[in-house]
Amino acid sequence: MNELNKLKSEIIEYGKLAGIKNFTPGYSGNMSARYNDKILITSSGSANGYLVEDELVLMDFEGNLVEGDKKPSSEKMLHVEFYKQRPDVNYIIHVHSPFLSTFACCRIPLDEPVMAENVFYFGQIPLADYGLPSSFDLVEKTAKYFKDYDAVIMANHGFIVGDKTIKDAFLKLELAESYAQVVFNTKLLGGAKLFTDKEVEEINSLKK
Repeated sequence: MNELNKLKSEIIEYGKLAGIKNFTPGYSGNMSARYNDKILITSSGSANGYLVEDELVLMDFEGNLVEGDKKPSSEKMLHVEFYKQRPDVNYIIHVHSPFLSTFACCRIPLDEPVMAENVFYFGQIPLADYGLPSSFDLVEKTAKYFKDYDAVIMANHGFIVGDKTIKDAFLKLELAESYAQVVFNTKLLGGAKLFTDKEVEEINSLKK
């Protein structure tokens, strides 16, 4: 299996898994992988959970179609900018999962230190201001966080995460959705007891 076919298989596999877990309902969301100086991305109108090979197309870093007979995702420039800013990121997953989207629609960042895993892997997940989906305004407002964060919530829209491997990107999506659900549940019980600054420092020291 050549590299491009391997990337296609990975995106199809993890797209299906995202669908099974209801992270990417219906036609929402898109996924991509870095391929040398090109980007493999899901096509416009495709559904992450039900992808087939011809729904993955190759484009350049200007968003121009290079290979395939379908249009790249309308969110293509969001992916382009993430890859440009982060040479360490090889895969990007954008979804509208229920709990993360709830925080997006309430315009609330996930910045409360409530669990060690969330502090360790995210620090916090910032909230990007609203921009019309598929617009350069959205790209500009979201991309300001890419340099310092692997994951961003987009106001009234959804969630985007990037990482070195597709498995790492997916696991961070899974962790972030759980993070959102836990924070949501703590609000119902009167609010979580947050880590102190000292406790946060101790958790971050585990990275060294």
